[in-house]
Amino acid sequence: AAGRALAPLRDEGVLIVGSGMSFHNLRVRGPQAIAPSTAWDYALTAAVTDPDPQRRAARVAAWEHLPQARFAHPREEHLLPLMVALGAGGDDAATCDHRSSVMGWSVSGYRFG
Repeated sequence: AAGRALAPLRDEGVLIVGSGMSFHNLRVRGPQAIAPSTAWDYALTAAVTDPDPQRRAARVAAWEHLPQARFAHPREEHLLPLMVALGAGGDDAATCDHRSSVMGWSVSGYRFG
């Protein structure tokens, strides 16, 4: 809802940025993080890039039901920047513009619009 409230700013030329990492379990690093973080990253990316805007919003809102959700995000507030950016993107398509590995974590970045 916060992102949807910000969406009209896009029409005024304002860039809305949600900053953070798609993976945020700082207690697990290295080889033991690779498989679960990759499962999470692919599930999150599928939800975020769902072409149907209503289904996309519902899938991301239900993030806890994605594979390895609590492994990737022990605390939910770390996903709020993504949710705000998604809401601000409205019905525009979302793409995964970045995917890499950081300390064994699979991480991705997304663009809306």
